[in-house]
Amino acid sequence: MHLLMTSISYAKKHPELTPLTLWIMTIATGLIVANLYYNQPLLEDIARTFHVSRAKAGQVSMLTQIGYATGMFFLAPLADMVKRKRLMLIVFAFIVLSLLVTALSQSINLLILASFLLGVSSMIPQLLVPMAAHLAKPGERGKKIGVIMSGLLIGILLSRTFSGLISQYFGWRAVFYIAAGIMLVMWLMIGLFLPEVEPDYKGSYKSLMVSLIDLVKKEPKLRLAALRGALCFACFSAFWTTIVFLLKQNFNMSSGVAGEFGLVGAFGALAAGLMGHLSDKMDAYKLSGFTLLLILISFIIFIFSGHSIIGLIIGVIILDMGVQATHISNQSIIFALDAGARNRINTIYMVSYFIGGSVGTFFATQLWNSFQWEGVCITGITLSVITLIIHFANHPKPVTKQATV
Repeated sequence: MHLLMTSISYAKKHPELTPLTLWIMTIATGLIVANLYYNQPLLEDIARTFHVSRAKAGQVSMLTQIGYATGMFFLAPLADMVKRKRLMLIVFAFIVLSLLVTALSQSINLLILASFLLGVSSMIPQLLVPMAAHLAKPGERGKKIGVIMSGLLIGILLSRTFSGLISQYFGWRAVFYIAAGIMLVMWLMIGLFLPEVEPDYKGSYKSLMVSLIDLVKKEPKLRLAALRGALCFACFSAFWTTIVFLLKQNFNMSSGVAGEFGLVGAFGALAAGLMGHLSDKMDAYKLSGFTLLLILISFIIFIFSGHSIIGLIIGVIILDMGVQATHISNQSIIFALDAGARNRINTIYMVSYFIGGSVGTFFATQLWNSFQWEGVCITGITLSVITLIIHFANHPKPVTKQATV
């Protein structure tokens, strides 16, 4: 009888990751993370609407990413001490509200503030990814994370396609009205189909946040993955923030065409499942070395492709494959560190990741004003080389077996 009650208690605390649950989590991850990137192909239109410079309009994208990092830092750790599904349903209300304020904004400063709040509330994917890692069997963790990360990357890239096309025909505000409707549907899906996961952490919120510092201190693999991820996403954001300016300047293409480049980049998402599977089978350090090299190669292609659509297409596919694969490799490493602190570990990693992205966005928009496309590409090459140097300088020490007598 005691054994039966223990089994029932375990089942309640650790529900199974069914195919239906995995797909709902994957779709939700893609659609929610898309909220962060709808504005990137719209920056030219936003600058025109409010009669501001491209650099000022670029703050909309930058503050959205900073907001995301802020939400992850202050909200995501809560999933280790409160019920995760309940937390998601509460945060969803703020996503819908932020999207509506974004659509209704009548000044650039209000739009920037609304974009920041949208970033804060759109942190739910950073609850879903650790939840999938928690529910998955250890031998399949990389594969399951790879599936969800495919959804995340497709959401990031196709969000640009969606927002560019909608803006071209209905105006940029319509993008955020439609997004609010999509979030209402996902709110319902999460509420109906996602299992509840009981928390493991029993301390206070203050001690929970303090424990983040302890995790950074004691986990060198987490520190390296966070720095590697931040630099990679800085490269990614630098490219995708400024590509709309390049296409308008050199090819006279609209935001709709700029958004369609997301379709090209989505090919990189096809590598996510493979990379997740490889991370279960292959040494993650060696895998990351190859994937970081892809990012460097992509920017070398970009610097010679300022007037070549074919060159840009090839570079986009290589860039997105490299960034996505590195990200999955990083997550496979960090989620194997401490099962009871996965949300906090993910918080440290993803906050670093998106701070890197916001820094990449900021420098890219500033460098565009002074040095145009060449400045952006040199930034990407420089960051890629720095990342490779850091990666290879932290080569893991081989484990030596003690001789038996």
